[in-house]
Amino acid sequence: MAGQSDLHLSIFLPSEVEFVAEDEVVEIVPNIRMDALNMICGDFGPFFPQIPCKVPLWLAVALKKRGKCTIRTPDWMTVDRLTQVLDAERESPREFQPLPFHYIEISKLLFDHARDDISDAYLVRSLIEDIRDVRFHKVESGLETISGRTHAVKLKNLSAMEVNIVRPFMVRTLQAFYKHDSPQMIQQADNTGSRPTQVADRGPRRDLRRR
Repeated sequence: MAGQSDLHLSIFLPSEVEFVAEDEVVEIVPNIRMDALNMICGDFGPFFPQIPCKVPLWLAVALKKRGKCTIRTPDWMTVDRLTQVLDAERESPREFQPLPFHYIEISKLLFDHARDDISDAYLVRSLIEDIRDVRFHKVESGLETISGRTHAVKLKNLSAMEVNIVRPFMVRTLQAFYKHDSPQMIQQADNTGSRPTQVADRGPRRDLRRR
């Protein structure tokens, strides 16, 4: 797996998970005066120059693209904080350190659209990639310990993208063990698959063509 998602196995596409992450709240510093924005999802603003305010990530990116604000880097995206997380991940082979549920998508969007607002951007990106690699290695190691007696798997502090990649593998692995240990399940599955599909007779069909 090595941190790469198979689009045929993942429940959602990476772009779909990223779309959900755009509702996460970030802090911006406007450089213009602007009235409040009344959206279906809520009201944001009014905005005043150099006065920080919080908005959804999608709105922050939209304003940033128009040169109307800078985006403040989240507290967890500093070199010091990420270094601590990486060291803790390496020291705890069975535990995942707490990070924002959408840390992968948030960091990607900020690097794509507000790289100039991130201090030590290159080092921050490198640390996040190292953290991802270490966490995915833990997941792969955990999958190797699954046996036929496993009824559930608990992985605390996984992020949205990690869950999206891991869950299909987990489900299929457990299903394979259950079918191997329970021949009756295989027999039932075979009977269901070979049973002809019955279609109820609902009477004559009406002609739906326009006259």
